[in-house]
Amino acid sequence: MAIDPQNTQTEDKFRDNISTVDTKGKRKWMYVFQPKGKLYNLRTYFSIFYLVLLFGLPFLKYNGNPMFLFNITKSKFIFFGQVFLPQDFVLFGIGMLVFLLFIVVFTLIFGRVFCGWACPQTIFLEMVFRKIEYWIEGPANKQQIADSKAWTSEMYVRKTIKHIIFFLISFLIANTFLSYIIGVDELLKIIKEPISSHVVGFTMILIFTVLFYAVFAFVREISCIVICPYGRLQGVLLDKNSIVVIYNYLRGEPRTKKRKETEEKIGDCIDCGMCVNVCPTGIDIRNGTQLECVNCTACIDACNMMMKNVGLEPNLIKYGSENDVASGIKPKLTYRIKAYSVVLVILLSILVGLLVTRDMFDSTVLRVAGQILQENKDSTISNLYKIKIVSKSGYTEPYHLEIDSKDARIEYVGKKLDSLKSGVESEETFFIKVPVEHITKRKENLKILVKSGDKIIQTKKITFIGEY
Repeated sequence: MAIDPQNTQTEDKFRDNISTVDTKGKRKWMYVFQPKGKLYNLRTYFSIFYLVLLFGLPFLKYNGNPMFLFNITKSKFIFFGQVFLPQDFVLFGIGMLVFLLFIVVFTLIFGRVFCGWACPQTIFLEMVFRKIEYWIEGPANKQQIADSKAWTSEMYVRKTIKHIIFFLISFLIANTFLSYIIGVDELLKIIKEPISSHVVGFTMILIFTVLFYAVFAFVREISCIVICPYGRLQGVLLDKNSIVVIYNYLRGEPRTKKRKETEEKIGDCIDCGMCVNVCPTGIDIRNGTQLECVNCTACIDACNMMMKNVGLEPNLIKYGSENDVASGIKPKLTYRIKAYSVVLVILLSILVGLLVTRDMFDSTVLRVAGQILQENKDSTISNLYKIKIVSKSGYTEPYHLEIDSKDARIEYVGKKLDSLKSGVESEETFFIKVPVEHITKRKENLKILVKSGDKIIQTKKITFIGEY
């Protein structure tokens, strides 16, 4: 979606370069002016809420477990206090499909608005690290002038202080990130106990710290422009009905800095360049929708401020669609959006159904290999079985087995389990014994009841061999 290049620049210079690379192919450092306006204030308030939530969630627990945990090493995941284990791979598969399809539908309708308002990369960079940079080194124009000259002692001191603060914040982010993987209790052990006892954990903290520091201190907007796959996905999903940050070229062109009365028709754009100066990825939104745009709305605030200063109507740059600007057609649900939405609802219904009917225990009962039947002195026939069971509950649950037959009984080999810990796979071995006089056929189907207290969690069918 782009406007006629002749309305903006000469055709040979229209969108033919990358904003972060100079003519020699070297990285061009972005000096981003700090936006001011309603949308920037809203983003600030939302970011404060977001950061409090991000740093606070690891400390919230439900039934002794964290609200969220993504322990890849132990294949244990917790969402809203509910434990999910490898046995839930079907749920994971459908959940991932629902998540991906939601991204598709959301992007089709709202474009890349997530990137500008909720992505951790944008929030930390623009609302934390960039503000610290403004505080220590001053506004963007002052930074640019200072960096272009020989550094003074004051500059070295300011840069050193800035990077020390950046590293400390990155260390805090790394610890928080790790707490989502191993849990805050394990993280506290790494912090309190000697490093020699947690070499791997401490190493991971250092790796994450250096990674976050490099991203927020040096890589910055390159993460959004080049590295992030979501930006590439946007290119194949957006259409002319998608709601994005867009420049109203019909109203703004032809642009001119002159505001005096003239016979020649002029647009509302005064070509001040503020929309470019505040853009964190350095693009010119007047050149149309671009992959680099993260929909942060900084250009909307900057343009509205300039429109107010010259006495013109606001929202020359606004949230809207290409069809809205070109022909006044309001955004609508296309057939593609409707089709994706139907599939999303179907998958979501299946996922909800599986979650509602999900058993608290996951068990497998098998006859012990090499054992068929045993004839006992007490005139019974016995078969040897083994059960492997894991609890997906958030806390330790009572557990026992019962046989759904008045003629049969269970006799355990070794220690009998009476409870199951969350996420820990347990097993026990047991005989099922049936009196000889009650055996009427060679193979008989029996039911084992897996119970927690008085509640039947699962019913497992087994085959009992009564005769050779």
